[in-house]
Amino acid sequence: MNLKAIKSDVTEVETGAVVVNLFEGVTKPSGATGAIDRALGGQLTQMIADGELTGSLGETRVVHTAGRLPARRVAVIGLGKREGLDLEAVRRAVGTATRQLLATGITEWHTVLHGGGSLKKTTPRDLAETIAEATMMGAYRWDRFKTTTGPTGDGRPVPKLEEVTVVEADGRKLPQIRRGLDRGSKIAEAVNYTRDLGNSPPNEMTPAALADHARKLGDQHAMEVEVLTVEDLKQQGMGGILGVGQGSHNLPRLIIVRYDRGRPSAKPTVIVGKAVTFDAGGISIKPSRHLEEMKFDKMGGCAVLGILKAAALLGLKQSLIGVIPAVENLPSAAAYRPGDILESYSGKTIEVINTDAEGRLILADGLAWASEQNPREIIDIATLTGACMVALGETAAGVFGDERAVSKFVEAGARTGDRAWALPLYDEFSENMRSEVADIKNAGGHWGGASNAAAFLKFFVDDAVQWTHIDIAGNAYVTKPRHYEPLGATGAGVRLVIEYLTSR
Repeated sequence: MNLKAIKSDVTEVETGAVVVNLFEGVTKPSGATGAIDRALGGQLTQMIADGELTGSLGETRVVHTAGRLPARRVAVIGLGKREGLDLEAVRRAVGTATRQLLATGITEWHTVLHGGGSLKKTTPRDLAETIAEATMMGAYRWDRFKTTTGPTGDGRPVPKLEEVTVVEADGRKLPQIRRGLDRGSKIAEAVNYTRDLGNSPPNEMTPAALADHARKLGDQHAMEVEVLTVEDLKQQGMGGILGVGQGSHNLPRLIIVRYDRGRPSAKPTVIVGKAVTFDAGGISIKPSRHLEEMKFDKMGGCAVLGILKAAALLGLKQSLIGVIPAVENLPSAAAYRPGDILESYSGKTIEVINTDAEGRLILADGLAWASEQNPREIIDIATLTGACMVALGETAAGVFGDERAVSKFVEAGARTGDRAWALPLYDEFSENMRSEVADIKNAGGHWGGASNAAAFLKFFVDDAVQWTHIDIAGNAYVTKPRHYEPLGATGAGVRLVIEYLTSR
């Protein structure tokens, strides 16, 4: 699709639809919406009076102009209450409108910058970036395996977004708007790339296949990629990865991707991502209900590749290393068992209490390896615990670690809508993970599961290294479409980490 900006008046553009906005509680539109209303002879004002147009957040109403404007249709999107407006509200309104417009067969439209007059500290570049992100993420669709041409097999083509043009009357703002559209589209491209990886089925996206995707990414963006196979993992003593992966014929991999654009002396930021390409729970097998969703247990590793893609597209002048332990966790005669003791890469031993607490085992090896890279900091991202989802629902990731870094992630989440919330990492959680027969155990009881898991990970990170753990179990995928998130993988963590990296 194409994103561009032009100098014009919204009442003069010839297009499939022109998109304007309305705040909740407004009885007579003003600004661009008011100009459209006057051209339509007060039709929007009448719709408000009749209760057909309320301005509630995400509401989209399409009106045919019947030749009264060069645009064939007008789409009015609700921004909600004026006092509650922020960039995320704009993002959600635009994303919802994008999905609805495409559903009606509209594939190209012009739009104003939404909310600029009410968000005083927000620049035209910010608004344009938000619109680009929401439009591209809202237009995303995972249909690679659909053999029919219509959503219900009726033969009608599925509409795909072709072009969106931002209309701005003040030509002096166009350079800012174009920069915002460029940045937002690159970030959204990386998010949608992450979604593609995550939505891929487990019979296709094995650990070896994920490694192949990493190699392709490296070839596209001049990044160095190294893949450790089982023999390499044995030589390195990575018992956590080997233990979890031994139950499947799809053998584990450790994927290492180096993005080196920083100063020659710069220490790298190492980003470690859990990639369990399918998680049946191992011997501690999961219930069958919703088991198909366990293909999304690889979203931490997918997010790492998405973050690196975004960094390359944006040209970040930083040194980054992506580390992705990739396994398939299945029960079989060869699978690891509760009661087993694994020796990790660090040399520390782990008592296995629950084979469905596998993500922390593969991350233990990845984090210990990362600690040896003389890093500036380590960030790990993982669909780690159902407990985090119980705590925060489907709306935010839990963040643990260094308090200053955690607060910056929370701020980055508020700016991007890729939300994060601080959760505790008290000494008591480390006590919960003590083992009587090994250095540590991989499950610490019923209560505080997300914090117990974070305490386990901390055990494998060098104390001198700044470390942040991001648990995306709740927001890694959605089972019902919402605003700019269609069904399936969300790409959670990509925008969050990129915002953190670029703002520090």
